[in-house]
Amino acid sequence: MLFGLQNATKTYGKITALKQLTVSVPVGAVGLLGPNGAGKTTLIRTLLGLTTLDTGSGEVLGMDVRARGLDIRQSVGFLPEDECLFPGVAGIESVAYAGELCGMGWSDGMQRAHEVLNYVGLGEARYRPVESYSTGMKQRLKLASAIVHDPQLLILDEPTNGMDPKGREDILELSRDLAHNKGMSVLFSSHLLPDVEAVCDHILVLASGQLLAQGKISEMKLPHERVLEVRIKGDAERFGRWLREAGCHVETRDESLMVRLADDQPQDILWQLAAKSGEQIRYLRPQRSTLEEVFLKAVDEGVG
Repeated sequence: MLFGLQNATKTYGKITALKQLTVSVPVGAVGLLGPNGAGKTTLIRTLLGLTTLDTGSGEVLGMDVRARGLDIRQSVGFLPEDECLFPGVAGIESVAYAGELCGMGWSDGMQRAHEVLNYVGLGEARYRPVESYSTGMKQRLKLASAIVHDPQLLILDEPTNGMDPKGREDILELSRDLAHNKGMSVLFSSHLLPDVEAVCDHILVLASGQLLAQGKISEMKLPHERVLEVRIKGDAERFGRWLREAGCHVETRDESLMVRLADDQPQDILWQLAAKSGEQIRYLRPQRSTLEEVFLKAVDEGVG
């Protein structure tokens, strides 16, 4: 188990950030989703031992969040959403200092800082002051600081927020590599669902401090039996006209036809029309729901 909470409750005055939250999360790449005010930030702070629960308990990597906060922070890497870099400090010194905060000696921290800066693509900028870095470079520097001590768990809080497409893809590629090739578990908190899907295999959906849904993305994206992706060996445009004349709704998407059957139509109609038109179906599968649909369904059902 990566982390778990049992009946965890945390309030701030009249606001309940976590409400008797019970969850068990496996190792791997996990997306943390939820609308504003869902409790994501409080959950992250709780996992880091920075916020004390009112009631309930929790563990991270087998360590109690109440009693072993410092040990947890030395075993976990954290990339915060907010700016956290010291002006006037060179990138290499910033990363080495992060290593010291996690218990590394200065020489070991400096050696490791060189390694992780090369890994994130900042080797040539390592001696520049951090205020001279672009937004994308600052995010990669924060990532280097988060992994300098080779943590078992890496927590990323909105890591691509406000970035240009190139910088965003750089962070996603590094996150994927860490999660799937370097054996590091990742908790990826983001409101950008395509980014979560690009990195994660598993998701948690929170709202109002409660768990609404949890599971593997591949299993939660259910097939739409009435919407089919079809590819034709032959004249796809001609086959599309046959489908429309039969009452199907058809959209062309790249090399595929996205076919929505009428309520009273069986899937067999596709094979019947293919035989009549002389076209050959070479690919046919139900369209799967998107992660956005999974998220919205969980929130709607939770609110309802």
